Amino acid sequence: MTEIIKLKTGTKFEEHGSYSRLVAVDNLIFVSNTAGRNPKTKLIPEDLAEQTLQVLANIETALKAVGSCLEDVVRARVFVQFTDDIDAIMTAYGQRMRGINPALTMTCPPLGSTEYKVEIDVTAYRGAAKAEVKEMAITL
Repeated sequence: MTEIIKLKTGTKFEEHGSYSRLVAVDNLIFVSNTAGRNPKTKLIPEDLAEQTLQVLANIETALKAVGSCLEDVVRARVFVQFTDDIDAIMTAYGQRMRGINPALTMTCPPLGSTEYKVEIDVTAYRGAAKAEVKEMAITL
């Protein structure tokens, strides 16, 4: 029988919008668009790298709650508020995700608040970190 876990973190946004931070359907895990608010201080770092790394830390915490990890991520979507910030955000993202190398989409739509410089959502597959990986290259 299929197991579905719906994880809530208790934010007012999840309650107001009636959504879960993470939904796991067996080993397939979907993490909602996540901002860089520090769960302890409730602050969002102004620094682009710090905010990006906080987003990834928040995602990692949610994944760990269901027995997964950031290394299980197979797809990521990075939403950047301002186009001028793309390079700094991509650099911080790349430093943390190097070696994981999920499929990636990066786009620049308006976000829920100008305080958010970056938001990220991911899809993970529990156990992918331990799977045999075959890397290939093609010419497009």
